[in-house]
Amino acid sequence: MSISELSALGIVTAAVLYLVAFMAHAAEWASARGLAADPQFASAELVEAGPGDAENDEKARIRVDMFGRMGIGITVIALVSHALGVVLRGVAAHRAPWGNMYEFTISALLFVAVAYVVLALTKDMRWLGLPITLLLAVGNGLAATVFYVAIAPLVPALHSVWFLIHIVAACIAGAAFNVGGMASIIYLFQERAEKKADGAPRTGYLAKLPSAKVMDTFAYRAHAFAFPVWFFTIAAGSIWAEYAWGRFWGWDPKETWSLVTFIIYSMYLHARATAGWRGRNAAIIAIIGVVSFWFNFIGVNLLVSGLHSYAGI
Repeated sequence: MSISELSALGIVTAAVLYLVAFMAHAAEWASARGLAADPQFASAELVEAGPGDAENDEKARIRVDMFGRMGIGITVIALVSHALGVVLRGVAAHRAPWGNMYEFTISALLFVAVAYVVLALTKDMRWLGLPITLLLAVGNGLAATVFYVAIAPLVPALHSVWFLIHIVAACIAGAAFNVGGMASIIYLFQERAEKKADGAPRTGYLAKLPSAKVMDTFAYRAHAFAFPVWFFTIAAGSIWAEYAWGRFWGWDPKETWSLVTFIIYSMYLHARATAGWRGRNAAIIAIIGVVSFWFNFIGVNLLVSGLHSYAGI
């Protein structure tokens, strides 16, 4: 088996493992149905319910934790396979693995996976596992089955150190945007659950998660970190464009949509800073932003012809 084939196998394996991790996290959420969030509240109910129910409740909590640990454990294994797939692609190509949309996609998702695993293991943010593993499974699955292309030399436009800087910055910003976007999605469910409970103790997996306010703050910090990195991505891309095509900006579809994404996230940060938009309104803008990011990353290549068409499939 060639190095290129080993790389492809690593990506396929990662996609399957991410899907299994997603199923484990889905089981984690499902197993928590009916469990109280507040331990003191839960204890009071269990005393009234009797020792038998208390024992069943404790077994359910152990089962929830087991599925959660299983999910993050499988994700770590998938991350190793994913990283090997990306690295081996570069080894086989004798260059950085950023020459086409297949390579861009698996590399960008690798940054997302690393960011999530670090947060899950160091900041106890395993609650992001359900949407993140779904994103990783679908993204790598599409890359392996739809976007895959054989290794080929870089087109002349890509022979620039600024291209490498541009891609690395885009991947870092993309990881933060995606983590923040996934947190914003869960925030919407958490906020709805808190309003529905109206201060009363809640049940289910959402009751085990941080409050909606904490989620909102985390999403804001993720986007605040990503925004200047995205600005640098556009700036580095402009310098690369001047080297490759003799102009810093030409309203190419990819350039235009990068600017659109930048404007959406600037609206998000500006609204929070000046209009006091917290919570639901900000979360909706953040979700629109991450959709715009992926449309810029993939959709423009597939649907619009431009100077970046080399990245298409």
